[in-house]
Amino acid sequence: MYLVKLDAITSTNSYLRDLLKKVETPDWTVVTAEFQFLGRGLAKSEWVSKEGKNLLCSILIRFDDLKIMNSFYLSSAVSIGVYNALNKYDLPLLSVKWPNDIMSGSRKLGGILIENSLKNDHIYQSIVGLGLNVNQEIFPDDLPDAISMRQIKKKEFDRDEILKNIVNSIKEAIGLLKSYEFDVLHREYENRLFKNGKVLMFEDNYKKQFLGKIIGVHNNGMLKVENEENIIKQYDHKQIKFL
Repeated sequence: MYLVKLDAITSTNSYLRDLLKKVETPDWTVVTAEFQFLGRGLAKSEWVSKEGKNLLCSILIRFDDLKIMNSFYLSSAVSIGVYNALNKYDLPLLSVKWPNDIMSGSRKLGGILIENSLKNDHIYQSIVGLGLNVNQEIFPDDLPDAISMRQIKKKEFDRDEILKNIVNSIKEAIGLLKSYEFDVLHREYENRLFKNGKVLMFEDNYKKQFLGKIIGVHNNGMLKVENEENIIKQYDHKQIKFL
């Protein structure tokens, strides 16, 4: 791991993307920051974090033969890696909320944002951004679902140690990806899936609310939900949200 530690920047993903244009950057380069002015989550949502309290990082991963059609397994490997690393800290009811939020019970611990570089029908490199709530004790009122490791375990955590564990764990999961162990990744992802098999209230992109049961994820990355008429539909992250 080649580590770049920074203070305040726009975002670690943006910094790493710009770095790639300027200098030769080794695989598994990791950029961390104490604070981000423009931290982002999925669907261009803002990622809010108090300075010096949490883990804000981006990881460069390169591939020789990863087809775009298998991008779900990349996302699965990263989520599995983060989950497995955090599971060692005895956090209660840890899970992965589709597509790749990290949860403790019904509260959000972290989020993952993956930006891929493409050539023809392949992904040749990815920037994996991770925001993890580690030592923050108070969150804004408009983030009622956010929670940190410190709030859960009532103690301070070493962010460098957590980063090292996460990177090593992601490397292990990416090893499965590069060995084409797609069935293993799919199964392991669904085993960690938030509310899998449970009936929940959803809202689709037409603002229609409905009860549905999560029954897994398709290999294209879309969430499979069975509605009250026992019809199974697939949704991408822009088409459905949890209520």
